[in-house]
Amino acid sequence: MASKRIGKSAINWTALSERVPEHQRAQYLAFKSKSDGYLRRVLANPEQAPPIDWAFYKQKVPVAGMVDDFQKQYSALSIPYPADTVSSQIDAQEREIKSDIQKFKTESDARIAEYKKQLAHIAGLIPYDQMTMEDYRDAYPEDALDPINRPTFWPHTPEEQIDYVHKDAQESSH
Repeated sequence: MASKRIGKSAINWTALSERVPEHQRAQYLAFKSKSDGYLRRVLANPEQAPPIDWAFYKQKVPVAGMVDDFQKQYSALSIPYPADTVSSQIDAQEREIKSDIQKFKTESDARIAEYKKQLAHIAGLIPYDQMTMEDYRDAYPEDALDPINRPTFWPHTPEEQIDYVHKDAQESSH
């Protein structure tokens, strides 16, 4: 027999409702109404089955020993409650997911810190409309024109350079 009686729903419906996307609201409400209906039906029944009045049946049943036999079989009847074999697996999976979430948070915090550094660097730059070519070279040395160390041909686009390989040619060679 079950070890405890369900007293109320174990689901935090308010917290769950906040996470449901708007396009799935109808399915969520249908699921919640089914769950509430099931809980109402369970709570409508008594916690224990009503006791059987064996003396009443002994008086009414004419076959001798039949009620005693039924009573003996009924008291010997034991309906086993299934053993919980998956809770440990679920708990292990939950711990694994929590560690993955913590790892993601840590990685995200590191990315956020790096992005904040980049934003601070960009905020500290001279506005583009006030930059000279030298200011641009100092701020973005990898993108600036460098005619001495990296000469390029006009119009200075990657497609016009001697060592340029077209993307389609690059993909077909692999």
